[in-house]
Formats: sequence, C-alpha cells, structure tokens
Amino acid sequence: MKMKWTLENKYALVTGGTRGIGKSITEMFVDLGAKVIVIARSDEDIKKIKNTYPKNIEGLSLDLSEPVNYKRAINFVNDKFGKLDILVNNVGVNIRKKTIEYSAEQYQKILNTNLTSAFELSRLAHPMLKNSADPSIVNISSVAGQIHIRTGSIYGMTKSAIIQLTKNLAGEWGKDNIRVNAVAPWYINTPLAQAVLKDKDYYNEVLSRTPLNKIGEPEDVASAVAFLCMPQAEFITGQCLSVDGGFTINGF
Repeated sequence: MKMKWTLENKYALVTGGTRGIGKSITEMFVDLGAKVIVIARSDEDIKKIKNTYPKNIEGLSLDLSEPVNYKRAINFVNDKFGKLDILVNNVGVNIRKKTIEYSAEQYQKILNTNLTSAFELSRLAHPMLKNSADPSIVNISSVAGQIHIRTGSIYGMTKSAIIQLTKNLAGEWGKDNIRVNAVAPWYINTPLAQAVLKDKDYYNEVLSRTPLNKIGEPEDVASAVAFLCMPQAEFITGQCLSVDGGFTINGF
C-alpha cells in the first residue's frame, strides 16, 4: 500500500506560522517532510523559526490586516517555490469588547485579518494549487464560529464565515481537485489563551464545560490540520473538525 501518512515533498504556506497554533502547524509540517513558507508580522519570530529549520522554512514579514499584502504573500511563494500544495489560513486577531464598543477601525482590522486574508489568499493561490497533484486548503476557524462564547461578536462572526467559506470553496473547487476543510479549536494552551485562563475562576469554568476536562495543546490542532492535508484524507472536503475536548457537544 502506498504510504499516505506523510507530507513528504509538499510545499506549504502557513499564515501566522511563528507563534502558538501556527508555529506548531509549521513545525509538524516540517517534521512530516514538507517545506514551509511562514507569513508573520515579526521579523524576529521568523528568524527564530528559520534558524531552527534552516533548510525547510522560508519566511516573510507582512501584516495581513493590510489588503495590499495579500498579493505580496503569494508572489513570495511563487518566487521561492514556484508551486504550492497546501495553504493554511491560520492568522487571526481578536479584540474582546462589547459589540457597541467597537470602533470602525477595530471592526475592519479583525475582518481583514481573520476573514478577508483567507478569502483573498485562497483566490490568489488557486492557480498554483490547481496545478498540484494533491492540493489542500485548511482554514483555522474556532468554536466561536459555531456557538456563542464570550470572545466578541466580530471574532465569532469572522470564524463562522470561515466555515461557510470552506464549504463554498470545497463545492466550487472540487472539480479542480482542491480539498478545502476547516478546524475549529476551543481553548488551546497558547500565550493568547493564557492571558484569559490565568483567571482561576474562568479557567475552572472552561474546564467544567469541557468533557475531557483539560485545555488543548497546539499539537492537538496541528495534528488535525496535518491529517487533513495528507493523501490519507483525499476524500475529505468541505468539513469543519472541532478540536475542542467535546465542548461543542456538551449539554447540561
């Protein structure tokens, strides 16, 4: 049987690929044999991850809340790889506020970073993905896109839209053999989550609503993303996989 549990000789683009979940995805891809381009805002973070994997990672410092940078990102992939097999739209941002307190600028920043970047990068990457033998897009959504949680309405709105974008692209681009899936994490042990979970009462409430009674690790999400990009998942498209310890199915 042909070995399908691998990303050997795959070329991937991971946005927000130097911290938290994105860093874990990048590292797992490399460990599974892929070459990866990471897009992140911090030059220092890019240098660190490149120094760890000097032969397998390229990086470009861009702010994906700025639409002018979408084409720059894909041009960089074209220049460095000339091909693309995997796109992971992972970059995300949140500002926790009541709905009536957001400014127009904050709304646009969250929308551009979380949703518009995924939409535009997918469109711009389409020609390269179409030419791949086994192309795959994975969009990082959130359980906040499936049910209401206290993360802010704009964040939840963008993450819900990511799931619908996933379904639409899967249906539209299936003829091009491009598989499109999403992953929806619950609280994961990253610096961003730790800022909220340091409140002991809040932390305990999160655990009480999670059947597995623990916080997820970045590797839990990375493993789901890697699987969806492997040839072993070649008949899976248009799906949203919750990596949530059972949170979204938990009733009273």
